[in-house]
Parts: sequence; structure tokens; C-alpha cells
Amino acid sequence: MLKVGLTGGIGAGKSEVSRLLVEHGAVLIDADRIAREVVAPGTPGLAAVVEVFGEGILASDGSLDRPALGSIVFADPEKLAVLNSIVHPLVGARSLELESAAAEDAVVIHDVPLLTENGLAPLYDLVVVVDASPETQLDRLVRLRGMAEDDARARMAAQATREQRREIADIVIDNDVPLDALRKRVAEVWDDLVCRAREPRAASGGGGPRGGGAE
Repeated sequence: MLKVGLTGGIGAGKSEVSRLLVEHGAVLIDADRIAREVVAPGTPGLAAVVEVFGEGILASDGSLDRPALGSIVFADPEKLAVLNSIVHPLVGARSLELESAAAEDAVVIHDVPLLTENGLAPLYDLVVVVDASPETQLDRLVRLRGMAEDDARARMAAQATREQRREIADIVIDNDVPLDALRKRVAEVWDDLVCRAREPRAASGGGGPRGGGAE
């Protein structure tokens, strides 16, 4: 099994890259998706978040109002750290369960938004960073996701810098390019990952990813 950490700043296009890798045959473990699952209605995770941040972060149907919570934590690093301390251990435990179910020869892609911020690179055999300029990120967040510009800038500022992500990268995928060029680059990366999966290597560290939920 080859364990790959996939990360990138919000709006960089990491989700599109992970989707393309799955098309090639990768097993995807999406930390952000798991982060949503562990705070679904009725879960201990949601109860813990409400206990700290109050019922004002709940929607009318009892689910987590992520924009409301985001407006609180992304403007306050201490509150963001508290939220992460609740969510990350839950994400890590579930991610390990999913990884253990993958085939021995699988290429397992851990899609982890906060891989850089939480120093998780040693947990993987290699790290792939999806890279885009801050201008591209901001444009995608505002134009495609409909975020207010101030909110988009706050979320970008709460994450690692572009330079910090590139420092931990074994492979960089440039996503300041048209989709056809991105598809070609992802195909090249996939061929590389398959070759690496066939090579003998030391076991990567344990503990599982904990970086979902703060994009």
C-alpha cells in the first residue's frame, strides 16, 4: 500500500485532483468529508462542538451551520484551535478504519486540507501538493463558491502559506492551468504513484490524518 497525503490551499482545486486520481484507480480517504460525518446530527462530535460554541452554530434542522461556525473560528485562531482539537481525533480514527479496509497493493490518497498546518507529512509515504496562486484561489472562492471576499481572504489566511505547502511537497501539481492540462498532469502523477507503489519502502508513521474540517 502506498499512502499519499494530498493537500492544497482552499480554492486550489484539490477536490478536482482527488476526483481525477480516483478515476485512475486510487482509493480516496477524504478528511473533509469525514469531518462532516463526525459532526452529523446525533453524533458525539456535534454535541462536543455545541457545548463549546453554543446552539447558535446549529441550523434549524439541528445540523451544523458551517458558515455560522466558520465566521466564528476563522477570525480567531484560538477558537479555531479548539474546534480542531475536537474534530481532528475523530477524523483520524475514522480515516484509519477506512485505510485498513483498502487492498494491500492500493494507492491510498488521503485528501487532507490541513496536512501542512498540523505537521502530518511524516504520516505518509509521500505528499502531493495542489498549487495555485492566491489570486486564483480568491477568484474561485468568490466567483465559483459565492463567498464574500472578506470571508474568502480570512479562510485563506487561516491556512498555511503557499511556500509552506511547497516545502513539504514530494510532488507539486500546478492548478493555474486549464482542465485539459490538469488532466494530463494528474495522469503523469498517477503513473509515478503506481511505480512507487511497486517499490519496497519503509512503513510510514501511524496516527492517521487529523486535518479535515477547517477548509
